[in-house]
Amino acid sequence: MARIPEPVRLVHPHDSHRARPVLAVWELTLKCDQPCQHCGSRAGAERPKELSTQEAFRVVDSLARLSCGEVVVIGGEAYLRDDLHEIVAYIVEKGIRVTMQTGGRAFTAERAKSLRKAGLDGLGVSIDGPASCHDRLRGNLGSHAAAMKALQNARAAGLVLSANTQINRLNWDKLVPFSRELRAAGIETWQVQLTGAMGRAADHPEWIIEPWRIVDIIGILASIQREAFAEHRGTGVPFRVLPNNNIGYFGPHEQLLRSRPGGEESHWQGCQAGAFLLGIESDGTLKACPTLPTGPYAAGNVLDTSLEDLWERAELMRFARERDLGELWGFCKSCYYADVCKAGCSWTAHVTLGRRGNYPFCYHRVIQLRKKGIRERLVPKERAPGLPYDFGCFDLVEEPLPEES
Repeated sequence: MARIPEPVRLVHPHDSHRARPVLAVWELTLKCDQPCQHCGSRAGAERPKELSTQEAFRVVDSLARLSCGEVVVIGGEAYLRDDLHEIVAYIVEKGIRVTMQTGGRAFTAERAKSLRKAGLDGLGVSIDGPASCHDRLRGNLGSHAAAMKALQNARAAGLVLSANTQINRLNWDKLVPFSRELRAAGIETWQVQLTGAMGRAADHPEWIIEPWRIVDIIGILASIQREAFAEHRGTGVPFRVLPNNNIGYFGPHEQLLRSRPGGEESHWQGCQAGAFLLGIESDGTLKACPTLPTGPYAAGNVLDTSLEDLWERAELMRFARERDLGELWGFCKSCYYADVCKAGCSWTAHVTLGRRGNYPFCYHRVIQLRKKGIRERLVPKERAPGLPYDFGCFDLVEEPLPEES
């Protein structure tokens, strides 16, 4: 999944008067060269109708008028579009930074050099743990080696390097040695997120972590960050662990994992969908966040309505800007942090429980329930229908803590 923007402290995420798309994540095509078994968009074949080059240029014009700061091009695999270089160059011409997220299966040295020449500034490669985990999740033997090679090619071309990893039951206990592998490869930013039960991942409920495991995972990530800072000692660019919006919240490691190295302390400030973040699908569908399921969150299409109008006026684009505590339910409704957090990541909540407003993968929540001698477990309830960005549903069941916990 795509990199989220840095925490913004000057503008509150729910101040609708000052919202702007700091980051636009743009799926240029659904065509892909890997059969990833946890792919939220079920990428593979291109959509029946994807934006033409000229239509894409008009989208860029709109983003420029909205003062967009960065565009991340994704897929599928963005490099499978023949006009990728033209689109990248046009984005740069409009004064917008452009980066790309890739699985890296065929991100060759030639592609790296030519995209750098077109103006691409950075590359994030999706690597989901050591080869044994990564290749299983990708459904593709040799995928891990190809992804690591993609990092080498990007580094040689002068691109800023990042990696992103989905955390699930297959890899959560292997993060420490894997992080060292990424540091050795020259990664500057490592974005981590929980595998959400969307798309093909929804077909594998056995891979989705149990909510109570988040305490262990955040503790591991904090230890990785401390180790990286200790070894950095002020030389070069420090390795940074960047938790995505669905890893949280308000535990003892919050500031360590949410703050910029050497900068002002920060913390989780609520869902940024449609406030600083924008998602564009390859057929022109707009969403407030690229990972939101399309069915309940499609705000409109740029081929029918201007991107500017949709950003300013579409109800589904503004839901996080105008959110109040009225939509919260379950534990989140009475949580101490409710007025700031507003129930965490809308995407993960919705694809797990069928609607946003209650978020089970929360450090603070798990600890508070633990004090009562209970924890929560996910039980599959409905299967996903098999469409791009689809989801099923789980029931959330309370159970007594095992004695060993």
